[in-house]
Amino acid sequence: MNFFTGEYNHQLDAKNRIRIPFKLKRDLGENYYFTKGTDGCLFILPEEVAKEQLEKIAEIKMSDVEKRRGARSFAKSFVAAEEDNQGRVVLPANLREFAGITKDVVFCGVGKRIELWSKENYDEYFNGDDEEYDAFFNSLEI
Repeated sequence: MNFFTGEYNHQLDAKNRIRIPFKLKRDLGENYYFTKGTDGCLFILPEEVAKEQLEKIAEIKMSDVEKRRGARSFAKSFVAAEEDNQGRVVLPANLREFAGITKDVVFCGVGKRIELWSKENYDEYFNGDDEEYDAFFNSLEI
């Protein structure tokens, strides 16, 4: 399995289509999924990773009240990507609304997944990151 890294600025076109940057797309594979992510972003998952996540959800006991809603919310948001003949993907309205995506977007490689952010949310979330980098890095315990 390859790992995704880096950040890439792009735009949604007038028909709500995006093209995933080549450096990310080449390791994404032919089949991949969009889903709601955390902190206001979307996750883009290769099929293999999507299956891993859905298998973990399937292991949650139906009687586990605390995890049941999270499992449902996450699983129902999965959308298989359907590329046109030019490699563009229409981003569904419900996912665009969830992430606040209107035009400018940032793709961010995060290991086994790609995150897709609205430029505004991305800039707000990472505001001050450089000043706090050492603290954030040290919390990783790697």
